[in-house]
Amino acid sequence: MSSKTKIIVLHMKEVIYTGIFLLLLVIFGVVMLLMFGPGKSETASSDTVSKYTPGIYRTSIRLNNNSFDVEVTVDQDSIQSIHLANLSESTSAMFPLVEPVLDSLASQIYSAQSLENLKYSSDQKYTALMLIHAVDEAVAKAETAG
Repeated sequence: MSSKTKIIVLHMKEVIYTGIFLLLLVIFGVVMLLMFGPGKSETASSDTVSKYTPGIYRTSIRLNNNSFDVEVTVDQDSIQSIHLANLSESTSAMFPLVEPVLDSLASQIYSAQSLENLKYSSDQKYTALMLIHAVDEAVAKAETAG
């Protein structure tokens, strides 16, 4: 009998190693497809766009040789807090409208996330305009800081 039949002997250890290697290769391919597949570049570019650079920004106000700061705290997309810093008791006593007007403006700014169309009474006009200008300067610093 002169047939040329060849018998291949495989060890079970080699079969298992080959199977594990092929399984890892398939898993690696799926991971690479998920990481670098289509549509990933569009979502990554939209995530990096933010309105503000997060942080605390200050603008100084000077009234009759007394100075204090308006502090605006922002995160990536919104204004988080607005308050007065370095306000002495004497300045607060000489200008009693500053704190209540800022509280009123701040609540409007938080809800609208804008400095447009803010409401204030006519007897608080100049105080409100001064504070709006200071907040606007601080927000502008937050926008250009990035």
